[in-house]
Amino acid sequence: MEDWPRCTFRDALARSAAAWPEAEAIVTPEGRITYAALAADVDRVAANLHRLGLRRGDHMALCMGNSVRWAVILFAAASLGAVTVPVNTRWRPPEIEYALRQSEAAMLVTADRLLKMDFIAALRGILPEIDATLPAARLPKLRCVIVDGDDVPAAVIPGTELDRAAVFHPVTFDPGDVALIQYTSGTTSAPKGAMLTHDSMLRDAFHVGRRLGLRPGDRYLSQRPLFHVAGVTLSLLTAILAGATYVTTPTFDAAEAVRLMREEGITHLSGNDTMFLMILAVPPTPDERIALRGGWAAASETVLRQAQARFGMPGLCVAYGQSEASPNVAMGPWDDDLEKRLSGHAFPLPGLDVRIRDESGADLPPGSLGQITVRGWCVMRGYWNMPEQTAQTIDADGWLRTGDLGVMDEAGRLRFAGRAKELIRVGGENVAPAEVEDALNAHPDVVQAQVVGVPDPRLLEVPAAYVILRDGAACSPDDLIAWCKDRLAGFRVPRHLRVVENFDAIGMTASSKVQKGKLREHAIRDLGLG
Repeated sequence: MEDWPRCTFRDALARSAAAWPEAEAIVTPEGRITYAALAADVDRVAANLHRLGLRRGDHMALCMGNSVRWAVILFAAASLGAVTVPVNTRWRPPEIEYALRQSEAAMLVTADRLLKMDFIAALRGILPEIDATLPAARLPKLRCVIVDGDDVPAAVIPGTELDRAAVFHPVTFDPGDVALIQYTSGTTSAPKGAMLTHDSMLRDAFHVGRRLGLRPGDRYLSQRPLFHVAGVTLSLLTAILAGATYVTTPTFDAAEAVRLMREEGITHLSGNDTMFLMILAVPPTPDERIALRGGWAAASETVLRQAQARFGMPGLCVAYGQSEASPNVAMGPWDDDLEKRLSGHAFPLPGLDVRIRDESGADLPPGSLGQITVRGWCVMRGYWNMPEQTAQTIDADGWLRTGDLGVMDEAGRLRFAGRAKELIRVGGENVAPAEVEDALNAHPDVVQAQVVGVPDPRLLEVPAAYVILRDGAACSPDDLIAWCKDRLAGFRVPRHLRVVENFDAIGMTASSKVQKGKLREHAIRDLGLG
């Protein structure tokens, strides 16, 4: 099959359930489910969601950790033509309230506890009416809240109502309808909800599976959170379309990832730079025999080579994308030239037009650094209820202005070079944080490095590095700066370097990525530059 047929989430699941009914579809710490059982659960929950008032076009917020339940509810809502709004389990109450209000969610499905958070207590702070009646004036669109767990307030429906015996009656709608509203980072402005369709997400998942060489019987470990589109499209949907087994955990846990690789016969692994570095920091057992076939990462060359050295992964691919592009734009493929893959080069997915442009919007020749722009089937429908922001991001000809920097080679491979807003301007030179991080991550005592630009009276900005060391390492900041001086041009060498235990207090997202904006703010205070 050269391309994916235009269809809905339910059509795609039905196809896989018919082809591989007894194969494991999803494996989590709570249990396992086959494709046939998954399809049956989806139909039952869809019928009950419809009974409780969810209709085509309604927005349903979903807030719980990675689980079979999360996947079932996503597919069930999608089967009704409703739109899922993933809620980040690490958001604080004001962020949750913003998403519920801005998305105009008609229904919320959640667990009573999320990690260490009492979600019902948080919800009471947002919506005290859950102890009386809904809807409420504060969130007038939210007419139904469903809670899995023991803490079920008076105006809330217990999650057991979704498990009643019920018959699903198919709903007709177009694969071009919106399936997901994915909120993007709000570090510089209010979060924006990217509208992604059934067709764009499924087509993205299908092509990513082909680029990974994923096939029936493979076991694909991804701890990426399902409330991020890389967790939904590039993990859950990619596995299901390929007939592979999606293996996940409620939250990211590096030691658990290594255990699962060893005990579950994992063939493919997904993660970002931070996740891979944390997994690599888990000491191998004396009898560790892990030999993965492939996987993908949004990571530097140093990290990719370290992953290959530890876990095999001859088919390891690098990926580039963003939420507004469903989310993958370019990947691998697994059988492309190894050195090209490890150095960050990836071909755009079939049917996409990707160009590198200067600030005026003119196309740049191969080998030039410029802004990555994308046009084609993966581009979002726009931001929900934000027409001005949509117009700023997608031009009149349908080009998505990613705000990312990249280079295209003569063969058409794309290499991501960094976020335009994260570039450090040292005097007259541009420095990508990834260049400095890559040099530091290559040091044998370094677990993870993060670099941001901080103010400098003479050079405008200079690099500042925050580094986590391996247990027992005696390396000093001066040692690490000397290491960089041997490997980087002088303007790229960090002027400031701090050793830290972790980045949690500074600003780690739920997808285990450090928030550069928060790190920069911390660095300015920490270094006394404010």
